[in-house]
Amino acid sequence: MALFFLRCKRLNYDVEVCHLSQDFYDAYPESKYPEIMTKDKRPYTCLLIETYDDYFICVPFRSSIQHKNAFLFSNSNRSKRTPSGLDYKKSVIIKDYSFIDSKRTAVIDIDEYNEMITNIDTIVLEVHNYITNYINHINGTHPLHQREFLRRYQFTTLSYFHDILGLPD
Repeated sequence: MALFFLRCKRLNYDVEVCHLSQDFYDAYPESKYPEIMTKDKRPYTCLLIETYDDYFICVPFRSSIQHKNAFLFSNSNRSKRTPSGLDYKKSVIIKDYSFIDSKRTAVIDIDEYNEMITNIDTIVLEVHNYITNYINHINGTHPLHQREFLRRYQFTTLSYFHDILGLPD
């Protein structure tokens, strides 16, 4: 199903590289969920993270990232032409494993794969903090200044997944 499967007991997560399935895109059509990443009607390759939470986090690989809410690659050929990386703003939260395409092999640049593996603990921690800070703002536990919230979360996909994150609509 994926290029790799990695478990780090210290941080308690599993990761793999995958694509989201057509079932996911049928459930979350672009017309209703415009911030979810598609490219020419095909899914982006994602880093799937399973943590101790009751859901999966799918972080898309993309190029031309123009914000700081991402892990930017620095050692790949693509990253030397355009800011490529894992875009936390466009993360998708799922519970249903059928939303993962088990029939298509996800392929990524070997340099980006190696850089991701080297930095996987940092990536998982950063995306987890990105989501936790969003949750804490929305539920009022730790609200951000409105300007800071917009800077971090304008155009995020997380607002589409309040039901999974246990947040009010």
